Amino acid sequence: MIYEGKSLTVSLSDDGIAELVFDAPGSVNKFDRQTVAELDEATVAMASHGGIKAAVVRSGKSAFIVGADITEFTAMFEQPEEEVLGWVANTSQVFDRFEDLPFPTIAAVNGFALGGGCEMALACDFRVVDTTASIGLPEVKLGLMPGFGGTVRLPRLIGSDNALEWMTTGKDRKGPQALNEGAVDAVVAPEKLLDAAVSMVADAAAGKLDWQSRRASKKAPLQLNQNEAMMSFSTAQAFVAAKAGKHYPAPHMMVETVKNAAGLDRDGALKLENEGFVKLAKTDAATAQIGIFLADQLVKGKGKKMAKAATKEVKQNAVLGAGIMGGGIAYQSASKGVPVVMKDINTAALDLGLSEAAKILNKGMELGKVDAKKMAATLNAITPSLEYSAIKDADVIIEAVVENPKVKGIVLKETEEVVADDAIICSNTSTISINQLAKNLSKPERFCGMHFFNPVHRMPLVEIIRGENTTEDTINAVVATTLKMGKTPIVVNDCPGFLVNRVLFPYFAGFSKLVLDGADFVAVDKVMEKDFGWPMGPAYLLDVVGMDTADHAASVMAEGIPERMAKVDNDPVTLLYEASRLGQKNKKGFYNFGTDKRGRPSKEAADEAYALIKPHSADGQSFDKEEIIARLMIPMANEAIRCLEEGIVASAAEADMALLYGLGFPPFRGGIFRYIETMGLDKFVALADKYAHLGPIYQITDGVRQMAADGKSYFA
Repeated sequence: MIYEGKSLTVSLSDDGIAELVFDAPGSVNKFDRQTVAELDEATVAMASHGGIKAAVVRSGKSAFIVGADITEFTAMFEQPEEEVLGWVANTSQVFDRFEDLPFPTIAAVNGFALGGGCEMALACDFRVVDTTASIGLPEVKLGLMPGFGGTVRLPRLIGSDNALEWMTTGKDRKGPQALNEGAVDAVVAPEKLLDAAVSMVADAAAGKLDWQSRRASKKAPLQLNQNEAMMSFSTAQAFVAAKAGKHYPAPHMMVETVKNAAGLDRDGALKLENEGFVKLAKTDAATAQIGIFLADQLVKGKGKKMAKAATKEVKQNAVLGAGIMGGGIAYQSASKGVPVVMKDINTAALDLGLSEAAKILNKGMELGKVDAKKMAATLNAITPSLEYSAIKDADVIIEAVVENPKVKGIVLKETEEVVADDAIICSNTSTISINQLAKNLSKPERFCGMHFFNPVHRMPLVEIIRGENTTEDTINAVVATTLKMGKTPIVVNDCPGFLVNRVLFPYFAGFSKLVLDGADFVAVDKVMEKDFGWPMGPAYLLDVVGMDTADHAASVMAEGIPERMAKVDNDPVTLLYEASRLGQKNKKGFYNFGTDKRGRPSKEAADEAYALIKPHSADGQSFDKEEIIARLMIPMANEAIRCLEEGIVASAAEADMALLYGLGFPPFRGGIFRYIETMGLDKFVALADKYAHLGPIYQITDGVRQMAADGKSYFA
């Protein structure tokens, strides 16, 4: 044994081939400080050994190396810039020293080689991957860029165009594509991986493969003439500007770094990479996106733990109420291999539900994501029925009928009479109290909310709502079912609107008050989309939700939380609803919807909407961006804080993920609590106080005021 550490070992075979094996304690290999230090020690040991002809780098696990240890980032990035720069420079130099070993090296890659794992492979002279491998640099998803030499080695290996596409999108590559682009040298079956790697590196050691010139090209300036460089980098800048926009600095920094480093050798280029990495590490976007990653891990971890504790196995689902929502839920279940009965009271609704599933599948076929076999299997797993008897064997029944407590109550009662004693009954209500609905059942302990978001196949979140009588067994089984259906479950406690809609409707109320104070809804949408970063501004979102749905939900919220959510007098939403301007569903709302000359969907601000609002609003006036954002976001933030303080949601991290997955909260802002913390709790309190005169939705809780005074954090 040449070297033995906790995370990696180096041994030497009789023919002089060293094997550096990453096999860290735990389920995966990742670059934490300990592993980086051990890599350096192992490199020194190999360099001074004298008897090594070549080296193979491989994993002792089912994946190569999944990347850096992100859990170390938060505390590290809070250090002064010089310290962060020192850390990333020292770490990247460990990879340099490995690259400079006096013999050829090869990476034998299985499973994931991402981020630092990919950079480890790039530091080798050759790379062979097996058919399970995925290789890539996904740092952009954390608001960062590669920091261990990725921006230097990859462009010199596959060209700057390909390298920038890898890095700015963060998409990983399977073996054949990586081979086609020149990032790897061979793709082999898993059982042949080690033999292929040993054979190739032995050939290099014997002089049959020119490893020195390969290494030299990675350490030299990029081979681009002036015209090629100008074309390459201007194209990349335009691509990034169009795809990422102004809110995500990481892809812009990558292009700038590769461009400025094009004429430099490895050491000069790495210096620019280190400096760019540190600048990004200090951005709000990186803090937010790293926060999202960690929150996502928390949510997934809780979900897996609850699913593991489930005592009931779910083999069949049922959906009550077809139509677009019911069809979407049925599709989601069937597409993930869980057979589902779709029950309704009329054939037309069943046809609509089936056509919704078929539409989603047809779109998948057009995009090449679904083949005929998958389409047939999915549709065959959906059984439409007009009879309650069809659901008698279902393990989980999801009621998705009209959002009316009386109708839902009748359906739930009838369902309980048909299904097995241990079947779980859920309601896909978006606002109605689960405790209220549970009163219709003789066994409320097996009942909970299971709130899907529209469109079901696209929105990752399912809110699981625990009623006062719901057992943990019920919750665990529904969490397991949600995961089986490919969705992210977040468990919340019962209240009007639960979590997502409870925080959304004060946002809508803030919008309505602003419009009544003379704001132009188009201008508000523009600010909330372009400046704040929402995928849709509030007027456009209301058109998508539907004015009938929004007005009804606002009434439910007003009844449930009258002290803050009483309906707004002359609410533009109600005005449009009463004028039968329902939004996208009938092509007229705040906007008129149609098609342009090329047949593409179009929307234009509706003169009719302005005319309906004008008699009830102040004279038109312009508001600055900061005021528009404050007047919409303070109510949302305040209600989210109340949900956390009241125990509706268990943590700030889960609230952030719920809004991200359920509403499309801008990822570069990290979620509602990350947004408040980025602003600073003291500044948030001061801003809310400035608008407190506008009503209860702007007035903060004593809890947040105390937290600000004590300098506390929601993420401590």
